Amino acid sequence: MQPGGVLETAVYAEDLAAAEAFYGGLLGLEPVLREPGRHVFFRCGAGMLLVFDPGATANPPAPGSRLPVPPHGARGPGHLCFRASAAELEDWTARLAAAGVAIEADFRWPNGARSVYVRDPAGNSVEFAEPRLWGLD
Repeated sequence: MQPGGVLETAVYAEDLAAAEAFYGGLLGLEPVLREPGRHVFFRCGAGMLLVFDPGATANPPAPGSRLPVPPHGARGPGHLCFRASAAELEDWTARLAAAGVAIEADFRWPNGARSVYVRDPAGNSVEFAEPRLWGLD
């Protein structure tokens, strides 16, 4: 038995407004839930991107909390990768560059798949890559 896929992935950002402008504004992800000072969540295809303030999620839930999510978080830059076709990679590269987002790396892997890397406002490594990077459709 194994999990059927990744339902959600999380990155951490102290400035949630900047994260929302990047992921929601520039990348066009649909925000679906916000809690000021704690998180903003986005729909991304069949999954979810969760952006948490690491200081807020490091705290345990209050006794008797309705949602007893255990403490979690990370410090320093994280990483996430968005799926993109070859044509979409061209469009993303142009859109990001036009918005003043520096392309940190743009290369082909040994199997021929292309990856483009940028940084979000919190310094997280954000990759756009062809699914064939991992032998996926």
